[in-house]
Amino acid sequence: MALKSTIHKAELQIADLDRGYYATHALTIAKHPSETDERMMVRLVAFAHAASERLAFGRGISDADEPDLWDRDLTGAIEHWIEVGLPDERVLAKAAGRSRQVSVYAYGGRAVGLWWSPIEAKVARLGNLAVFAVPQDASRALESLARRTMQLQVTIQEGQVLVTSADGTVTFEFEPLREARARR
Repeated sequence: MALKSTIHKAELQIADLDRGYYATHALTIAKHPSETDERMMVRLVAFAHAASERLAFGRGISDADEPDLWDRDLTGAIEHWIEVGLPDERVLAKAAGRSRQVSVYAYGGRAVGLWWSPIEAKVARLGNLAVFAVPQDASRALESLARRTMQLQVTIQEGQVLVTSADGTVTFEFEPLREARARR
């Protein structure tokens, strides 16, 4: 018998001063049986960092043809494709061809460097790709905030990310490994 996803609920209050985005999102997160709390929380922080009115969770781990998060326009075209973890360069190339913008939120400490070094040159031609590393101490601290029902406040200012809940506070900065080039 196949294991089912665990459902988590999160009220995510976002104050992104860098982008001028302020909103509260009531989110339902399906945590795949193979997904860790750490990865789920990095997905939530990625949501906050890229938040928009249309940003939604994709099937991610469950379906290789869908990202972890995506923002689709009213026609269904993919505006922003977001992967969490250490995706294969073929996945990134496919995503770059299918969407206007692609972002990766890599985590895992030393594994991030081991993943990025060999694929950096391979993805150099992907102008719409941005890659951010989440520091290992931050992703582990975020994991400690995971609950079945969560109320989180995320404030982003001058690159600093502050995640607050009743269970604690986590402060960190994404390490930009690659910035997307502006599209013409």
